[in-house]
Amino acid sequence: MELRGTTILAVKDANGVAMAGDGQVTLGQSIVMKHQARKVRRIYREKVIAGFAGATADAFTLFERCEAKLEEFGGNLLRASVEMAKDWRSDKYLRKLEAMLIVADAEYVFIISGNGDVIEPDDNIAAIGSGGAYALAAARGMKRHSDMGAEDVCRNAMAIASEICVFTNDNLTVETITA
Repeated sequence: MELRGTTILAVKDANGVAMAGDGQVTLGQSIVMKHQARKVRRIYREKVIAGFAGATADAFTLFERCEAKLEEFGGNLLRASVEMAKDWRSDKYLRKLEAMLIVADAEYVFIISGNGDVIEPDDNIAAIGSGGAYALAAARGMKRHSDMGAEDVCRNAMAIASEICVFTNDNLTVETITA
């Protein structure tokens, strides 16, 4: 059976960026294995936030690779993300990893995939995982029709996603970086 179930959401505004991840890990379609997993964390001298969806061991490998690229390129998130995506796509071992990442700092938000994608969302809102589409839709609605800050949008959108997606719970880890 496959371990799955996660939602990661990042929202950037003029004041900074917030990223939230739920804590649920599910085995197959019906067994919740863990309620308080930590899928969002700070990396590179606490200046970058990273969140993962997918296989946990694979995600930790990607966190380490991402941090190494950030060290190599002096904290330049854009350059590190592009180089990491190139490695991920071309390396025989890395290609087999089953995870996705969202990385963010005060300037950028990117989704990075094993297909070589580095996607910067047009509206500074990115989401991945089982409940990602629900969180993304809720966050876009809140950002367009309210004056809520990035952290409040993240928390509220994740609450909505947890009410809809059975693979998402409301035990959140939220990290922020001020612009």
